[in-house]
Amino acid sequence: MTTYETGAPETSAPPRTSAPPRTGAPPQTGAPLRSRTHTWEPRPEMTPEILGMSGLEILRASLKGELPGASMMSTLGFRLTEAAEGVAVFEGDPGDHLLNPMGTVHGGFLATLLDSALGSSVMTLLPAGTAYTTVQLGVHMIRPVMADTPTLRCEGTALHVGRTTATAEARVTGTHDGKLYAHATTTCAILRAG
Repeated sequence: MTTYETGAPETSAPPRTSAPPRTGAPPQTGAPLRSRTHTWEPRPEMTPEILGMSGLEILRASLKGELPGASMMSTLGFRLTEAAEGVAVFEGDPGDHLLNPMGTVHGGFLATLLDSALGSSVMTLLPAGTAYTTVQLGVHMIRPVMADTPTLRCEGTALHVGRTTATAEARVTGTHDGKLYAHATTTCAILRAG
């Protein structure tokens, strides 16, 4: 055991547990390095016209290409595909750029897909000038997602939208097999103007 005294120089450093620093050399796997490029349109200024739109109107304008989608979607490779009162649907494309150290798609991809559908389902029921933010997210991963797993569909449904809080649930299913990959619930704070 190493002991340190306040204000005294260390007599011995704790053992190094992190990986050695990268030297910039490619890994010695023999596989060529890959790259991924994505583009996005910057978020527009909050004009009076946008501030006068309901949550559903904003999402539908995004679907029509009249407003840019959230830049996070381009970063991770998912997109909004449907928006109706109380419902929002996203689709996401797994890939080897999303792998964790165990070789499966990182759970953060599924959590972000779920959080997007959950929040957007709540957003569809918000009037103009009202925002929301996630305050609780409970995610359950059911089966692993691999780099070659085909497109996943995530449908969020608002369960309750009150004056100060909202709740919603969502599921991620395979478009190719219909299997459940993950599901989640959320609580959102409603931020009303004024």
